[in-house]
Amino acid sequence: MTSDIYIFSELKPIERYKLLCGIVVPRPIALVTSLDGAGRVNAAPFSFFNVFSEDPAQIVLGLQHKAPGEPKDTTRNLARAKSFVVNMVDEPLAETMNLCATDFPPDVSETEALGIETAKSTLVEPPRIAAAPFAFECRRSMSLVFHESRELLIGEVLAIHARSDLTNAKSFYTDPHRYRPISRLAGNAYCRQGEVFEMQRLTYDEWRKQAGR
Repeated sequence: MTSDIYIFSELKPIERYKLLCGIVVPRPIALVTSLDGAGRVNAAPFSFFNVFSEDPAQIVLGLQHKAPGEPKDTTRNLARAKSFVVNMVDEPLAETMNLCATDFPPDVSETEALGIETAKSTLVEPPRIAAAPFAFECRRSMSLVFHESRELLIGEVLAIHARSDLTNAKSFYTDPHRYRPISRLAGNAYCRQGEVFEMQRLTYDEWRKQAGR
């Protein structure tokens, strides 16, 4: 089997983007709600996003600038307000999420323009999207600016609003069959949750026994 090698120092940013976004899939989608200086609600989807720690509970967002010195709306809002809500996206919320990716002017609220119902958050000022299956109330922990067009925001999860039929309040397990998240692929492509299967993790002794060692 032959393989090709791509040296990133020899590639244009758009070429790197196409490779990374096509290979690292599927990616969870965060539909982030934040407030601007006038109190308008901004809603923007991010697929450069994930959770990476439970103690403390931390998530990461890849924030973008349109051009040097010209941050996108969420980037500008989080530099000022320092709190936000990550709304997870399931199949019923998919079309709304896609519409929120429209390049609205900074003074136009996506939730108002699109008629998206919001609900009051408990610990942070920005509201959550009422239809979201899960909503993480977050505050900014720190931001790492490593390029004129990109920064990495680390946020602490303060609370989660969970639709009551999705997560067991006693075991804290989420039902993967009821929760139907969509994920980002590349370009205009997304995917639904496919077949769910389980694999048991072995202890070292169990592996040795199974392998006949």
